[in-house]
Amino acid sequence: MTSPVHHLKEAGRLDRFYIDGEWCEPDDGDRIAVVSPSTEETVCEIALGNARDAERAVLAARRAFAGWSATSPQARAALLDRVHALMLERAELFALALTTEMGAPISYARAAHVPLAAEHLRVARDNLESYPFRTQRGTTAVVREPIGVCALITPWNWPIYQITAKVGPALAAGCTVVLKPSELSPLSALLFAEIIADAGIPAGVFNLVCGTGAEVGTLLASHPQVDMVSITGSTRAGVLVAQAAAPTVKRVAQELGGKSPNVVLPDADLTRAVSLGVAAAFRNMGQSCSAPTRMIVPRSVLGQVEELAVAAAEKMVVGDPFADATTHGPLANRAQFGRVQAMIEAGIGERAKLIAGGPGRPHGFDSGFYARPTIFSDVCTEMTIAQEEIFGPVLAILPYDSVEEAITIANDTVYGLGAHVQGSDKALVHAVAAQIQSGQVHLNYPAWDPQAPFGGYKQSGNGREYGVEGMEEYMEVKSILGYYD
Repeated sequence: MTSPVHHLKEAGRLDRFYIDGEWCEPDDGDRIAVVSPSTEETVCEIALGNARDAERAVLAARRAFAGWSATSPQARAALLDRVHALMLERAELFALALTTEMGAPISYARAAHVPLAAEHLRVARDNLESYPFRTQRGTTAVVREPIGVCALITPWNWPIYQITAKVGPALAAGCTVVLKPSELSPLSALLFAEIIADAGIPAGVFNLVCGTGAEVGTLLASHPQVDMVSITGSTRAGVLVAQAAAPTVKRVAQELGGKSPNVVLPDADLTRAVSLGVAAAFRNMGQSCSAPTRMIVPRSVLGQVEELAVAAAEKMVVGDPFADATTHGPLANRAQFGRVQAMIEAGIGERAKLIAGGPGRPHGFDSGFYARPTIFSDVCTEMTIAQEEIFGPVLAILPYDSVEEAITIANDTVYGLGAHVQGSDKALVHAVAAQIQSGQVHLNYPAWDPQAPFGGYKQSGNGREYGVEGMEEYMEVKSILGYYD
């Protein structure tokens, strides 16, 4: 199969944006390099948009809104079905793009990044087909209508997964969109624009402009013709978007940072709880906002937990992301590599107990953004590595003396995105889950559920994605009093 870079270059996509159903030349000639995280070499350059490009996209989406919002749910579902089918047909091209642009191991890109992204499209289609856009409440009709033009700002860590999580439900609701993917991982977004075009989505319904948050993101957030902005990113980025959006009083949905706890109760199966907990914390090289990077364990079994955690980390194969045997590739970019190294040094400086990994690259690597899977134990909740989101393969193990203390530690963070609880006593597991301040809680490592609403408490954001609630995020509620069938 041809490489995604070659495919996009031959098609003339690398120096274009997708606006109003056409691949358009940018307003000026600014470009940005796409850097391979495994080699640190430039693999290609893409066009970098500006505020004028974003303006064109917003106006195209505004023109298309009246027609798209008036289409039947059945017609929108049929088009989403086509987009879903095309993503599955081109799954290998998407997987190669993700490995190229952000270092996901090819096996993980094939098994998780692409199929889970496709699931968001399937769920949006399925929910749309059965959704009651009008319900009767006595003599009042409660109607849900598309909110309008939506700006979608997506990150570099799960590029295509986050795109489909927003685009699918937004289009299903009847909204038109302008997508600003991360300029650090744009290849999968350009491939997605291709399948949007090939699926026959009408002109202006979906628009894509690559650019920085400072220019394109700010224009989209502040634009008076944009009715809603949905951002997935850091808490800092979410605050900036909300500030830019405030004068126009538009809706802002934010899926932001996390420091998710994994509470291991005294009666948990330690072998399973610890090994799967390490795997969950280090999935996607720890670059997941809901990764359970704080493992909270009974102090009486801390030594056993340490042995199990180290054994789990030692089984990980950090290496070339294009090699089938690799389980963990490089970090996605230079800035993130620097942050992870700084946070590992902070843990050492605060005298946390380093039991696996540490600073620097793994043995045998002199280049590439490779980091060592790192575990600290005997961590106190006041330490930097217990409070700040690291976004890398760094796990903190915190001991507790009572279940009540475990809950307090779990909630001792400004974040509240995800959480885990492990235990055999179902009643106790449920009781602990009920007391954790988090938008999602996973009990004993359940299967991923694309219908489960996802979003945060506290500084992890507001609004919800996935499932029916994810589609309703893109709707307004209208009450029609005195309405009779």
